[in-house]
Amino acid sequence: MILPRILSCTFAILAVTSLVSVASADDAKWTTLFDGKTLEGWEKIGNDDSHWEVKDGAIQGTGNPSMLVNTTGPYKNFKYRAEVKINDGGNSGLYFRTTRRPGFMDGYEAQIDSTHTDPIRTGSIYGMCHVYKQLVKPGDWFTYELEVRDDVWRGREMTRIKVTIDGNELYEYLDFEKTFKEGHFAFQQHDPGSKVSIRKVEVLPLK
Repeated sequence: MILPRILSCTFAILAVTSLVSVASADDAKWTTLFDGKTLEGWEKIGNDDSHWEVKDGAIQGTGNPSMLVNTTGPYKNFKYRAEVKINDGGNSGLYFRTTRRPGFMDGYEAQIDSTHTDPIRTGSIYGMCHVYKQLVKPGDWFTYELEVRDDVWRGREMTRIKVTIDGNELYEYLDFEKTFKEGHFAFQQHDPGSKVSIRKVEVLPLK
């Protein structure tokens, strides 16, 4: 979670329909950021008493607030996907275009939250475009997909962010402020009551 900012929410609401999986030709271009066994390529930033470890083929975050940052990059235009699970009452975030040593307000945050007291749920771009309906049950694995690219719309430069959950395309948010230019990927450990799990983290750079 980051503090909300007052920004215009210009986006296209799209029908929630299942999308065809990425073609196998595309799959060959995806780069794996998590090997399923170690935290190689990732670094914890924040409280020493927060915990990031690999259990049963997944990254698990617990304890006090921190960020787990991917050390590759920076990335600007890309497709990004990860399989995620959050506990009942838990809160986390999938960050992109963030700094190499981020705090909670550095970078775009795709919210991970099914039942936390914060009502802004999974599928939201925190502080920019909010989803209040529960799309994913706590304790269930789901696939978070993002497509991010700088573009021009009606003569205006902007950053285009497309959000997809379990193959259902939710919306496309147009950030005319171009708030974050490029950066790294990270996951948030929000608070001691939150337990987030992540597996199969992949990126596909775009021109």
